[in-house]
Amino acid sequence: MAEFQTSFATVSLNNQPAGSSQLSLDDKLGAISAAGFEHIELGFPDVVAFASQHHGRQIQADDYDALVAACTEIKALVVRHTLKILMLQPFANFEGWPVNSPERQAAFARAEGWIRVMQAVGTDMLQVGSTDTPSPPLSDDPNDLSRDLAELADLLAPHGFRLCYENWCWATHGQTWKQVWQIAQRADRLNIGLCLDTFQEAGAQWADPTKSSGRIQHDDLSAKQLHEQYLASLRELATTIPAEKIYVLQISDGYRPTPPLSDKPDQTGLRPRGQWSMGHRPMPYDGGYLPITEMTRAVMDTGFKGVYSMEVFDGGPKGNGKAKDPRDYTVKAKSNLKRLIQDARQLQL
Repeated sequence: MAEFQTSFATVSLNNQPAGSSQLSLDDKLGAISAAGFEHIELGFPDVVAFASQHHGRQIQADDYDALVAACTEIKALVVRHTLKILMLQPFANFEGWPVNSPERQAAFARAEGWIRVMQAVGTDMLQVGSTDTPSPPLSDDPNDLSRDLAELADLLAPHGFRLCYENWCWATHGQTWKQVWQIAQRADRLNIGLCLDTFQEAGAQWADPTKSSGRIQHDDLSAKQLHEQYLASLRELATTIPAEKIYVLQISDGYRPTPPLSDKPDQTGLRPRGQWSMGHRPMPYDGGYLPITEMTRAVMDTGFKGVYSMEVFDGGPKGNGKAKDPRDYTVKAKSNLKRLIQDARQLQL
């Protein structure tokens, strides 16, 4: 048995340069398996792309009958490559819509569809990213966010499924580990745990891609004080969250954008940290600058026995695409993940 369990996200083999052919799911799974990973995070875009190829026509993301029909083949493909599906991801912009609104009804209808996909591919965990829908229309009441997560957990529970809630550093309310943990605690369901992430935590509490330094800057906060503030938060994490409530630790670093990103949302409304997340996230020891070893150590200090999952979005330092051989890239990812865990074990917070 492996010393620790590892996973690789299927969407992490995207971010190829413009004009490059996209890898098939079969190619991705082959590379991930050959590198020695035991699990995958199955990206919903890969489900849609596979279903479109399977049916010979473009399948829409809400055509659940067609998606489920193709999922039988996905499940067989995963087994053939001796892998297991850790979770289906990323389920986004779910919680906090006004009661009785069309958006809330659509969010729950989407949840029902994703549950069908989970059943068909054979996974028991749904990753839910903290919503980045603006407020308004999103509720500012944290109890509303918890209520919705509780209802989603109740939909998952009869199937033996779990909800894995992740803080996204550009989210409207759940940007840090502490915020999502409080939301999850209020939801108070046995099948809710957290997906923590080295990039998301450093991105929320330490980094700022709109600054030339790449760090959060205030007139009354030195770089040393910022780092100590970050470490204090990680020490609190290590003594606050029970190990069994951390389902997954996702691993990635971040490039420091040069020049810095604009401090305004883009034309789609995506906030700067969200833009940064989409293509500026390399694996550890591959050009990033974030204090991710510290986050890894903090999670270890909880007694964590879950899965370490490499989820990177590496479009190169400019974020516009990076050529990568899938087999070489996943082998390097597995090696660098092992190195990160070894380095984290030597660190004291």
